[in-house]
Amino acid sequence: MSDLEPVWSEYESPQYKSYTIYNFRTIPQIQNLSEEKQHEIEVVANVLPFKTNNYVIDQLIDWTNPLKDPMFILTFPQKRMLKTAHYKQMEQVMESGADRMEIQAVANSIRMQLNPHPAGQMSNIPQLKDGTRLYGLQHKYKETVLFFPSQGQTCHAYCTFCFRWPQFVGIDELKFASREIASLVQYLREHQEVSDVLFTGGDPLIMKSTILSEYINALVDADLPNLKTIRIGTKSLSYWPYRFLTDDDADQVLKLFESVTKKGIHLAFMGHFNHPVELSTKAVKSAIYRIRKTGAQIRTQSPILAHINDNAHVWAEMWQRQVSLGCIPYYMFVARDTGAQDFFGVPLVKAQRIFRDAYQKVSGLARTVRGPSMSATPGKIQVLGTVDIGKKRAMVLRFLQGRNPKWVQRPFLAKYDEKAIWIDDLKPFSGKKFFYTDELERILKKRSKAAKIAIDKKLNAKQAAKNHEIKFKERLEEQRIINKKP
Repeated sequence: MSDLEPVWSEYESPQYKSYTIYNFRTIPQIQNLSEEKQHEIEVVANVLPFKTNNYVIDQLIDWTNPLKDPMFILTFPQKRMLKTAHYKQMEQVMESGADRMEIQAVANSIRMQLNPHPAGQMSNIPQLKDGTRLYGLQHKYKETVLFFPSQGQTCHAYCTFCFRWPQFVGIDELKFASREIASLVQYLREHQEVSDVLFTGGDPLIMKSTILSEYINALVDADLPNLKTIRIGTKSLSYWPYRFLTDDDADQVLKLFESVTKKGIHLAFMGHFNHPVELSTKAVKSAIYRIRKTGAQIRTQSPILAHINDNAHVWAEMWQRQVSLGCIPYYMFVARDTGAQDFFGVPLVKAQRIFRDAYQKVSGLARTVRGPSMSATPGKIQVLGTVDIGKKRAMVLRFLQGRNPKWVQRPFLAKYDEKAIWIDDLKPFSGKKFFYTDELERILKKRSKAAKIAIDKKLNAKQAAKNHEIKFKERLEEQRIINKKP
């Protein structure tokens, strides 16, 4: 794949402009799509979040054949991303003349059937020693805490496969978010085993530098001896590299990165790239160069996705481009069991074969990558390959991360299944359960019990406060009556 001819200069970009369900029909290139296709986009966008921007449209999508173009499919909702019944349900309510609230109610009903919180995320919500639940944090693996800054819960554009889609659909109870950086600092003081904090979302780099610096400087200035690495999960390099080039606070963001690395804290920039075309503009190359100059390290990751990158040549080219730009290939993930998984899911056997074939095509510098890996409820599970045992074929798996660290690097076997796209589709090669099943149930049960206790405490505290308020009002009323007496 050759580099794209620049439509914009990397140092003179147009103003950022986003497109959503409400204005996407004004995109000039969209006029070449049939009314039927535009209608399909609108129907699906009422359920799954949709947002793109002028850089993606003008620089990354091949409009000569958009319906087959990976970047178009990556950013524009497609009819088959919804199950047939869900699509018809949404289409019918739209055509019935229902108002916005009725349409939203149907959309929310469908969303709740799409497994909005995969991998046991609700069991990852930690709490302080005083019982305070930290709903803007997740702590699944011993060394790493995820933090969801509330101002970073959107993106420059949305990926149609995004497993964090509940962050963007306006249902508060599905959303992880926090403004309380002080609570994060306190949690790290209480949990010395945590060495890494991952800022995630949404996209933390949607925030202005002044807000982002408040979060990051609070961590750095806390002088936590256990904090070794700050990670930032972001798609900004792919969808708006001008964040680091021409945005009005681009230099301030880079100075912030530099200040972190000068403090001796490792800054890991977790760049999401799903296709080589995202690495093909002069703007993204310049942005990568500027970020690396700050001392930050860019690691790259993506799920393997049907219709986008389920091809060994695409992955080999993507890894080679990343290495040539000074980035470190990190993960090939498996599309999570949420949202449009049925559309994007690649059978695990096929995913492993693509990984193997791509891995064989690149040099050792690109072989830092791991995968295909499922971020599932028990942990990150890698598919290593297949093996014949007697007359039966087995799939070989292992943990790269686990709720119990002792599971890590422990291989185990599953029955061969060409159609399985997730760990829940697999059955143990021998016995009735995988080796971790019983312990996982105990861990989840324990966390669920702790969560219930915390919620009960919160409810009791609310009720106590309410009772106190009632009694206070009663006393005021009594005093008023007394004062009125002659």
